[in-house]
Amino acid sequence: MCLPAAFLALTISPMPLLLDMFGDIFRTLWSHKVRSFLTMFGIAWGVGSLLLLVGLGEGFRSGNKRGFDELGKDVMFVFPGRAPVVRGSLQSGRWYKLTYQDYLDLAQAPYICAASPVLERDDIHSVSDYSSGNGIVMGVEPQIEKIRYLPIQQGRWINPMDDSQRRNVAVIGTEVVRTMFPGQPPVGSTLLLDDVRFEVVGVLKTIGHGDNFSENNRIYIPFATMATYFPFKWPNSHDALSYINYQPRVRAEHELAYLEMRKIIARNHSFDPSDNDSFEEWDSIRSAEMVGKIFDAMDMFLGFVGLVTLALGAIGVINIMLISVTERAREIGLRKAVGATSHSVVLQFFLEGALLTLSSGAIGIGCAALIIGLLAGRPAPMGFDPPKIVLPSAIVALMSLSLAGIAAGLYPAHKAASLPPVEALRQE
Repeated sequence: MCLPAAFLALTISPMPLLLDMFGDIFRTLWSHKVRSFLTMFGIAWGVGSLLLLVGLGEGFRSGNKRGFDELGKDVMFVFPGRAPVVRGSLQSGRWYKLTYQDYLDLAQAPYICAASPVLERDDIHSVSDYSSGNGIVMGVEPQIEKIRYLPIQQGRWINPMDDSQRRNVAVIGTEVVRTMFPGQPPVGSTLLLDDVRFEVVGVLKTIGHGDNFSENNRIYIPFATMATYFPFKWPNSHDALSYINYQPRVRAEHELAYLEMRKIIARNHSFDPSDNDSFEEWDSIRSAEMVGKIFDAMDMFLGFVGLVTLALGAIGVINIMLISVTERAREIGLRKAVGATSHSVVLQFFLEGALLTLSSGAIGIGCAALIIGLLAGRPAPMGFDPPKIVLPSAIVALMSLSLAGIAAGLYPAHKAASLPPVEALRQE
């Protein structure tokens, strides 16, 4: 029987010996190519799926974070609500409105750094020299720019003089520009709101992407001007607000700011501040934290699934290597009989298992990177950012593959090296 080149070179330098070992490994894998392919496919599929799912999840996480950021910095909302006369009984409730005094009291609260009243109407007819339509008209004070995300693209934002002097000026979104001023410069143009003439002094940048129509179809005018011409429609009231935006001093104090809001609104409208049914509010900070926890749990689940997949792949490689040990028992015995050391046998089987595992993982990582690269060049749906390779996940995958390769190679290698030459030569 001819001795393989790897063991004829035992007395030669380590480099040729190593090269011969790799040649023998490749010949062995090729001789069982279907079995080797199925094992490699399983590992590559597990690693690639893990990175792809984590990448898609990270794109969704990033898109949601960007959505919250484009809403505003740590922005919180309080709306008009219904206070039950009998606690817990909504059928006995009475509606209450938010007032400008509520806003003033909130602005002075110790844990609130900024607040802004908002008047919002969607039934005001707008007319330009080129078109007409119905946008969302919002009366706001200048400081809302520090709470909400309102980036200026052209012109300027509403200033304190505009509000105090009740000037007829407007800042418009990109959808309003598209429909009301097609192909025309909007800044300096005139816009009629229910026959009241306004000068366009600014244009906002596009907020969000995709079909984000409502955010960009807004017309902002000074709060005092809005209260004069287009007050919020509430029975027997001329000082009602649509809602109030406010912001905690720091993000960590948002719960304290929320409790302050409840105390002030309940005091001003004579109901129990501990009654949750009396409040209509939304805390973007709390919502962002809840979404973040969901994504953290999803990442942990995907990581666990990926590690289980790698473990199953490693078990498959171990199984193949053990079968290889059994099939090549006579060859191993002959090599040891002519002088091959247990160390050289261990090294060959270890390298074979490690090479099978790591090359499969590399293929999986490469395929995942290719798919993510192709998806990154396409427009993402609203609420999503393009997927991307998450570095910690890639590092964990590589480390797990290394451990799987060691596990897949050491045990079969030890079993092969422990075969006594005489017993190995007797096996058929």
